[in-house]
Amino acid sequence: MHEFEIYEIINILGFLIGLAFGAIAQKQQFCFSGSIKDFILTKSTMRGSSVIMAMLIAIISTYIVALVYELDLTQSNYYKENINYFAIILGGVLFGIGMMLSDGCSNRHLIKFAQGDINSLIVLVFIAIFGYATAKGLLAELFNPIINNPTLIQWSSYIGNVTMNIYVLSAALLVLLYFLVKKIKRLPTLWDGVLIGLLIAVSWYVTGVIGQESMERVIELNGVTFVYPAAKTMEFFTYYQISELNFPISLVFGVLAGAFIMSRFNRRYSFGCTASKGQHKLKYNIIGGSLMGTGGILAIGCTVGQGLTGMSTLALSSLVAIISIFISGTITALILDKKSKLPMCFIFEWKDNAPDYQI
Repeated sequence: MHEFEIYEIINILGFLIGLAFGAIAQKQQFCFSGSIKDFILTKSTMRGSSVIMAMLIAIISTYIVALVYELDLTQSNYYKENINYFAIILGGVLFGIGMMLSDGCSNRHLIKFAQGDINSLIVLVFIAIFGYATAKGLLAELFNPIINNPTLIQWSSYIGNVTMNIYVLSAALLVLLYFLVKKIKRLPTLWDGVLIGLLIAVSWYVTGVIGQESMERVIELNGVTFVYPAAKTMEFFTYYQISELNFPISLVFGVLAGAFIMSRFNRRYSFGCTASKGQHKLKYNIIGGSLMGTGGILAIGCTVGQGLTGMSTLALSSLVAIISIFISGTITALILDKKSKLPMCFIFEWKDNAPDYQI
């Protein structure tokens, strides 16, 4: 009987975490960019509430894991040296624009592709290409004067990448959740946010606790994020070596598998109807994917990578990133809506409140 090495166990657990994430996200159509679109088009706060719940649970559960297992999350990528807030803001702005143009962020397109939207494959390919190019290729040289600009880094150092107070941050999120939910009886509807938040903490435990026992390979401290892992997954396919399989790549495979399996049971959602909006869909997919690939690297993460995983470490840079993504995404959505180019195929509303919609 084969006895698994620690790194193999990490890969298996990464796949299982992705499997659960994909199934949950497909079932409830969990989506950060979708929550912005929902509010603009129908004033619905249901998916937005799930996102805030996931953020809150991720922060609290990760804090407990780090406390119990003495896990130092300042060793993660979210606390990189020579933090450059200007590059993070630029990345967040690019990512926010891209996710609204392409109708979904990086993890959302993994879900949409797995449940049958072939257009999302185009977005994912361009996220991977431009993510890799920004991290290690041609665009790395282009953005290097910004990322490693001594003046910008010095100005950023006046703030520093401080750790936020968990009590203040949690209280602020609870207040926001209260205004979004409005009724206590609606909280059980947000079970997807609870489970996804817990998966963030589980990922830290897997890589930060179990992974540190590995003697065969160095296991990097990783959470759930999708831009650079999408790029590494493309590299894995292109230059296949089983030794290159790691937690982030396994996570991507798991999300695709989980969303695909759930879509066989949850057949409600189909995305062909966006074509009726008269969009230049291919153009928007290419531009949106490219912006997200570049922006996700500059911002050190996507909506999940920074909004959930990064925020769970309490890094101030993660708050700056997700606010930048939110503001640029909202402005872009408002512009698209004004031009009647903000697509909506499905209504996501509280079951106890179904107003008349005009879409």
